[in-house]
Amino acid sequence: MKGIGLRSKIGCFLRRKAVWPVLSVGLLLAGAWWAYAQRELPRNETRFTFARIQFRSPMSFGMRGGRGGGRGGGMGGNGPPWSHDFPRSEENLMKILGEMTKIDVNPGGHIVSFDNEDCFKYPVAYLCEVGYLNLSDKEAHNMREYLLRGGFLIVDDFRGPREFDNFFYQMKAVFPERSLEVLPGSHPIFTCFYDISSLNLEPPPIYSRFYRPEYWGMKDDNGRLMMIIDYNNDISDYWEWSADPFYNFQDTNEGFKYGVNYILYALTH
Repeated sequence: MKGIGLRSKIGCFLRRKAVWPVLSVGLLLAGAWWAYAQRELPRNETRFTFARIQFRSPMSFGMRGGRGGGRGGGMGGNGPPWSHDFPRSEENLMKILGEMTKIDVNPGGHIVSFDNEDCFKYPVAYLCEVGYLNLSDKEAHNMREYLLRGGFLIVDDFRGPREFDNFFYQMKAVFPERSLEVLPGSHPIFTCFYDISSLNLEPPPIYSRFYRPEYWGMKDDNGRLMMIIDYNNDISDYWEWSADPFYNFQDTNEGFKYGVNYILYALTH
């Protein structure tokens, strides 16, 4: 009986030891995936760079310190909320932008934060999953300065009233004196290069088709649109998966039209 007990203990120990290499490999693969997801292609600072806003939220590796808010829930296996669709969405959009407009672009995106004054170097920035947005006082201040100095923000990939309410709450901290408004198809942002005034792009397959996309914005004192807000839609998903046969070819083409229009409007207004 003692021998059996000893063999049982040894076997248990060996099984535990065997688990460690598997766990180690899993952790290494997870780290490799995250390093890949955050990769940035070499860039030339004299070319146009598409910036992506990184932000803290209750979902971002346990970081806190903002003004509260955020919808909670799990973030799944796609990294923190701000990183969704990065880097492939930026890489594909920059390829299309460079080819269709001849703008001299850097080949990928660049991660910045409103917690750092480096954000002021980039005229157009992308911000997603704002249902999780949880701005600190410094981030709120720098976001305000960024937009009032001429910066432009593309807000994308969020849905439902709960996420919109969180974004509305955060924007009131940034611009308590300003309001968000629904943009009609006749707004110049939808016709400045491609004519997408019908606004008939449906949400991507990962979204429920029950969501009806709306396009909101906020203007400065001169009537310049400072941000475009894709509510109930995820246009960058079409950029990321444009080569995937699961995605309709016409829809991904339309998604690129939105991205090109947004950037060209921002650079010319």
